Amino acid sequence: MVTRYAVTGSSVETALNFQLTRRHLETALDEIASRDRHIAKALEQVGYPDERRRGEPSYEHFLRIIVGQQLSVKAASTIFGRVEAAVQGDFRPERVLAMSDSELRALGLSRQKIGYARGLSEAVMEGSLVPAALADLPDDVVVEKITRLKGFGRWSAEMFLLFSLGRPDVWPADDLAIQAGLHRIKNLRARPDRKRADAIARPWRPYRGAAAIFIWHYYSKAPMP
Repeated sequence: MVTRYAVTGSSVETALNFQLTRRHLETALDEIASRDRHIAKALEQVGYPDERRRGEPSYEHFLRIIVGQQLSVKAASTIFGRVEAAVQGDFRPERVLAMSDSELRALGLSRQKIGYARGLSEAVMEGSLVPAALADLPDDVVVEKITRLKGFGRWSAEMFLLFSLGRPDVWPADDLAIQAGLHRIKNLRARPDRKRADAIARPWRPYRGAAAIFIWHYYSKAPMP
């Protein structure tokens, strides 16, 4: 993983080697489809997914992950929009810490998520979490550092690896939409658990990140049987 830091004035500009580009997704999915007839059929149905990139590693991205936990994409987007409006687009941890619990609850955050957001904000302010520095680390170390934060499990770390760092072989096997998508694509009798989802995806290495993005795409686009 190559990351370059160029200091411009008081800012640090980060150029990431984000690998889950549209070109990579197409190449990777073509390779997977050549090995897996179910993926090939699903690809014919819904086509290639769009690139899903959320910008450079940042506090804002981690805050978005907290908001999105256990919510639909639409609900998460609505609540995050309220948070963005409340801080006037200025995503700095001190802005969130300055808001009262009642103000954050009014935006749609649960008591639990308010605690997570405050813990995240404090970690960034004190320097125990430096989002931009994660780009230089291997996947397993990124997961270890993120899961130290209260409220951030493996799923949260995997979302960061996929959408902020663009790592090509991340496989979020616990994701419910991934499991539901596999259920439909593979014509399984029951929705697979993590162990079964891992086993299904093993032959897709080193392209499991592209597979995950495709399965989310399929789950949202393919007509229900």
